[in-house]
Amino acid sequence: MASLGPKKTSVKRKHSEKEDVAPVTLKLSGLEMLTDEEDDDNDPNNSDDGEVDKFPEIDPSSDIEGDDEDGLSDEENGEEDEEEESDEEGYSSAGSELNVFPKSKTVISDITGQPKKVYPEIEPDYDSDSSTEEATNRVGNIPMHWYDDMPHIGYDINGKRVLRPATGDELDKFLATVDDPNSWTTAFDKTSQQDKPLTAEELDIIQRLYAGENPDANYDPYEPMVEWFTGKGKEEIMPLSAAPEPKRRWIRSKWEKQKIMKIVRAIRQGRIVPSKPKTTSKFEFYSIWSSEPSSSAPPSLPAPKPALPTNAESYNPPEEYLLTEEEKKEWEAKDPEDRERDFMPQKHSSLRLVPAYDHFIKERFNRQLDLYLAPRIQRKKLNIDPNSLIPKLPSPSSLKPFPNYKSLRVQHPKGRARCVSISPDGAWAVSGDEDGVVSLWEMNVGCEVKRWKFDGKIGSVEWCPRQDISYFAVGLEETIHFLIPPNVDSIVFAQTQSLLAPATLPAAGPTPSQVKWSSTSASSWSSDKPILSLALPPSSGTPTQLQWHRKGDYMASVSTGGAQNGVWIHQVNKRHSQAPFKKIKGAVQLVLFHPTQPHFFVATQQYVRLYNLAEQKLIKTLMPGIRWISSMDVHPSGDHLIVGGYDRKLCWFDLELSEKPYKVLKYHSRAIRSVHFHPKYPLFASSSDDGSIQIFHARVYNDLMTDPLIVPLKILRGHQITDGLGVLQVKWSPKQPWLASAGADGTVAVWCS
Repeated sequence: MASLGPKKTSVKRKHSEKEDVAPVTLKLSGLEMLTDEEDDDNDPNNSDDGEVDKFPEIDPSSDIEGDDEDGLSDEENGEEDEEEESDEEGYSSAGSELNVFPKSKTVISDITGQPKKVYPEIEPDYDSDSSTEEATNRVGNIPMHWYDDMPHIGYDINGKRVLRPATGDELDKFLATVDDPNSWTTAFDKTSQQDKPLTAEELDIIQRLYAGENPDANYDPYEPMVEWFTGKGKEEIMPLSAAPEPKRRWIRSKWEKQKIMKIVRAIRQGRIVPSKPKTTSKFEFYSIWSSEPSSSAPPSLPAPKPALPTNAESYNPPEEYLLTEEEKKEWEAKDPEDRERDFMPQKHSSLRLVPAYDHFIKERFNRQLDLYLAPRIQRKKLNIDPNSLIPKLPSPSSLKPFPNYKSLRVQHPKGRARCVSISPDGAWAVSGDEDGVVSLWEMNVGCEVKRWKFDGKIGSVEWCPRQDISYFAVGLEETIHFLIPPNVDSIVFAQTQSLLAPATLPAAGPTPSQVKWSSTSASSWSSDKPILSLALPPSSGTPTQLQWHRKGDYMASVSTGGAQNGVWIHQVNKRHSQAPFKKIKGAVQLVLFHPTQPHFFVATQQYVRLYNLAEQKLIKTLMPGIRWISSMDVHPSGDHLIVGGYDRKLCWFDLELSEKPYKVLKYHSRAIRSVHFHPKYPLFASSSDDGSIQIFHARVYNDLMTDPLIVPLKILRGHQITDGLGVLQVKWSPKQPWLASAGADGTVAVWCS
């Protein structure tokens, strides 16, 4: 053992001498590590003739383990010892000068009893060569989130746990990046859970990738092209040519056609038969009621059990089970299917005297029929009462008040009563007919107070919703008139007159409008004529709808014609009119102002579009599924909308739920003409050409999880159908559960509770 240290030193010196003589540049790619056997095979000096070397015998007198392992002879050992001693002397002198190698001490071996040198163990501190190696995590390429719930992040080369480094929160990381100017040159290593600095070469590659350049700095995209096939002797016969395509490339082959037709004729004649699926010649039988389930058949129900025998089937039954002569004649006279029993009870003194059962074969056959007709699949049948599926609605008597009888009637003798409107205080009502007559009457008694006559039929009337003033608008052919009722308070009359006919007219708008405003001076005005008039563009048609904004300053009108589909928004205080749409899809039927938000509903024949007037954009498009929309109204909360159509459908929309209707009601037998929500009570009404008015209870809850409650309450009948038309418009009283209806028979009715 004493010569083991010098021997290893000499080997190192020999390797270092070889490296000094022939320096080799290491290439990491393609690096192979050979075993001792592979290295010996590649050695040319090693001559192996295929024989197995014998293991050298161990000399007990020798304490050199390296000699025994190598199997060297004594002579070779002696020569190497001399060389190693000389090498040891040289290295010992050099080591003493540099103090590189640790000092050894000589001890007596416990095994051989010979002296040997013992060197101290190398501690892995900063002075050792292994201190430069990183204590990397040796878990390999695995998902590191497996260690998220553990205090360590893996294991090192010795199998010890690598503890998770301490990490701060995001604020600490941000402050660290602010204090450290080189933080951007680091990258997070998932294996070690730490930021590691990037080398200059890696930073250069990253910068090149960000710039869209080649990562290799030595790559030259503009290097001169190597002429491989240019010059004498370098010509290459290329497969491409400039010759035109031959005709056979794009014409079907005649010979292939003949082959295909030959096969087709053989298939038609039956000489070529396609492969048929293999079928088993034997038919597989299995027991239907077997206890073990068959793999080829679905699981079945157990077989029905036959009825157990009773006392009447005994060979010696009691006397009460025996039939009398009359009962026997009655039993024989009945049909077999009407008999209570299939047999006649008989009494025998002993079992030996019991004859053979004559109905045995028939009974077995009936048993087979019972098994054949028995159900083999269990069908779950729910015992549900059909009445329980109908929703339980409250009684109409508990939902009062609502109109249920006709209180009064106002007659328009010469034309159909097209429209009706009620004042904001609910005391007065105004109605118009197709003869050009506008009638003002009192709601409580139905007494007519004032009548105006215009040229042309009245299309619509609408009262201004403001409480401080009192006037209403009347729409007829290409004109809208503003009228002041004669029975108003002096203060209200003065404010209304100052609004409609001010002393100084407001300045004209920046953009001229096609609608012309004309007013009558206060001195020359009388209650028989309008105080203010609007002249719509030519060929606009009759305004079929007038709709006020909730503040009473803006009014929208819809006409049957015009370039902008007859939709105009008029501002009364500034006397300015504008067309909100330059182009809109479809013919506009109705418009509505949202009660709480700056939204605008526009109904065409089949769609209802919701616009935001402040942002001037389309919010959503409602699809009621109606062929032709005739009427619509919005709930006072602004979250629900009802739409009626000429195809008898009434659709309820929840604006926050979906673009499709929440409910579709179909109670009328003919086209729906008008729908209206009550501004105060949970009621809405719909009128139709069938001459009826449907009253519904419509309660909307503040809880968004609760659906609205819609209950049909009453059907009001009082208008006569004239020329196929019934009730043309309905309006609720603002403060009472009263309803006013205008019919095609020329009457306006008031319905009270």
